[in-house]
Amino acid sequence: MALQIGAVAPDFEAQTTEGRIRFHDWIGDSWVLLFSHPKDFTPVCTTELGALARLKPEFDKRGVKLMGLSVDPVDRHSKWAEDIKETQGAAPNYPMIGDTDFNVSKLYDMLPASTAGDVATRTAADNQTVRNVFVIGPDKKIKLVMVYPMTTGRNFLEILRSIDSLQMTAKHRVATPADWKQGEDVIIAGSVSDDEAKRIYPDGWKAPKPYIRIVPQPR
Repeated sequence: MALQIGAVAPDFEAQTTEGRIRFHDWIGDSWVLLFSHPKDFTPVCTTELGALARLKPEFDKRGVKLMGLSVDPVDRHSKWAEDIKETQGAAPNYPMIGDTDFNVSKLYDMLPASTAGDVATRTAADNQTVRNVFVIGPDKKIKLVMVYPMTTGRNFLEILRSIDSLQMTAKHRVATPADWKQGEDVIIAGSVSDDEAKRIYPDGWKAPKPYIRIVPQPR
């Protein structure tokens, strides 16, 4: 069964391009974006790793640590980084896990528990389900899961938008409507009664229907 939103993100130890880590200790009190790749030196993933490197300052502003994963050894990640810098203009500036024993991919339900063998003999197609994005909160719980096929590059601006929503709604009892962006109106959460809402929002709210209570974004 796939990991569900609200589940504790499995802890693990792994070798990364920045040394060995224990995942929960590495998270600390931060938010985390964990994103995975089926194989080094693959074209779509090359563009993704470069795009994320360029966007890292935006994740830093939000207190989000980045952690990549590929089912290949760390020394290949380092060689791949040279290609990424050459073709994308930026090399990975965040750690990348070398998941050569498939441990993390199995823990996060991206590969079957029966997966075994030499990673060098596996193709990207063999690992095609290792294409997930997990957003994990400081409480070590999974807040969002996105799964992409190998032929569709990830939209990191959408992931940033989702993190903006997740972080705000974790602090305030609101929800964000379709296509919401920073600064736009939000919806009072259904768990807030009208009486509570009157105390929180003394200026009132717009309500096209009683169950849709719209207010400015909390600051």
